[in-house]
Amino acid sequence: MRVIVVGAGVVGTTHAWHAVERGHEVVHIERESEARGASLRNFGQIWVSGRAGGEELATALRARELWEEIGQRVPGLGFRANGSLTPLRTDLEVAVAEAAAARDDAAERGYRLVTADRARALNPALRGDFRAALWCARDAAVEPRTAQLALKQALLASERYTYLGGREVREVLDGPGGHAVRDDHGERHTGDAVILCTGAWLGGLVRELVPDLPVRRVRLQMMQTAPLGEPLTTSVADADSFRYYPAYAGEALDALNAGQAQEPAAAAHRMQLLMVQRADGGLTIGDTHEYEHPFAFDVTEEPYDHLTRVVESFLGRPLPAIRRRWAGVYAQCVDTTRVVHRQRVSDGVWLVTGPGGRGMTCSPAIAEQTANELRW
Repeated sequence: MRVIVVGAGVVGTTHAWHAVERGHEVVHIERESEARGASLRNFGQIWVSGRAGGEELATALRARELWEEIGQRVPGLGFRANGSLTPLRTDLEVAVAEAAAARDDAAERGYRLVTADRARALNPALRGDFRAALWCARDAAVEPRTAQLALKQALLASERYTYLGGREVREVLDGPGGHAVRDDHGERHTGDAVILCTGAWLGGLVRELVPDLPVRRVRLQMMQTAPLGEPLTTSVADADSFRYYPAYAGEALDALNAGQAQEPAAAAHRMQLLMVQRADGGLTIGDTHEYEHPFAFDVTEEPYDHLTRVVESFLGRPLPAIRRRWAGVYAQCVDTTRVVHRQRVSDGVWLVTGPGGRGMTCSPAIAEQTANELRW
């Protein structure tokens, strides 16, 4: 088969990977010279811990397995099985973690409630004040700024992969010669299947093909520091993350929400702390959630001040200098219980978008499911 993949973010790149792995030829088209959207502007976390039970957890666990396999073959991916810790300070926070650790699928997630001393043994950089922590052994990480580039180089080495950057697809065509797309250079690319992985680009061609697409855009703010000067051996979250992930829903979370309000800045910007160390030693820290359109064109300082205070309280030391601040936008299914929106636009033409904050975590398994559904 010859497969046309549109969009070189992590979802599109993993679709190209599965097609090449199954022996097919791939033409990969990206409107930028290289992808520069949400697939780069994220934590690089393979975040199993907070996923909803059932299909979402199964998808995340399969994706983590695939990331590890791919990482062994593509070292530039930067895969590491670092796990995560969520430090806890109050009875209400501990109760949510206890409920999580008592889930029927807790062993699959690698959940364990640990003492503060055990948490510091797992991650000695956490020298701040907390009572206990929720450990998730199955969480992992990759390097988001370089992962797609590393995968692309491996795909190019297969000699069954062609990358065309700086081309925007303007039209999807069907005809006797197969399925095709026409780009803004006026060139036509024909294949046996077309996979549109357009990320948060929901206008233009996407709107023409699916006017009532049940996907929304979400904006977030993040930052990255200078090197910490010591290893941060696990990813780190705070108890506000319990409010944003479905695995923690239940009576204990209800009690947390009722009895322990978020700090005003965190509530105003719908915040949680997620933090992971990059290969250069710096820390990627976030994030916020903004749903109302139109999004602001600037970033605001209040969320960064809040994150700095929370991180410093866990580390027990000043945060290194902030080197970068940015905003990103990702696509999320309106029905947030769905892992992704996968739709056959026409015979042989598929749109795959809207994984929400699960894109980096779940994309290899999402792409595998597409390949299985199309019987590649």
